[in-house]
Amino acid sequence: MKLQTSPQRGLKDIEYLAKLMDNQFKVPGTNLRFGLDAIIGLIPGIGDLSTFAVSGYMLLIMAKNGASGFLLARMILNVLIDTILGMIPFIGDIFDFAFKANIRNLKLMHQHYAEGRHRGSAWKIILPILTVLLAIVIGAIWVTYKLFAGIFN
Repeated sequence: MKLQTSPQRGLKDIEYLAKLMDNQFKVPGTNLRFGLDAIIGLIPGIGDLSTFAVSGYMLLIMAKNGASGFLLARMILNVLIDTILGMIPFIGDIFDFAFKANIRNLKLMHQHYAEGRHRGSAWKIILPILTVLLAIVIGAIWVTYKLFAGIFN
């Protein structure tokens, strides 16, 4: 039996998950909020991969509900930043407390559906990212070449 959910139910699930992952709890005596992302992220490796999976599920719901390629690319970028930087010991834990990728994606979702923003092709996001990645790879190859040239010269 295949589980069927209405678009509104799927979007409500995203709102609930975003709050649970990023803003569920409050530091007493302050306005600082955090969620399960910051708590689970304390578990090295597995914690960040678990929160990545939850964020991925949220992206899947968005894709099923007609999110544009541009919107999904921005959301994926938020999730990747959160996951990659969240994996850095100690600094990543502080970053998880502050960045809140799921809440950012929730705001993007509301802007997309309520205001008609973030439409169009994903290439506006993907092309610059691919360019930066290509520059990093070329730089790594160049540094490796210089290291080996210095060692064997």
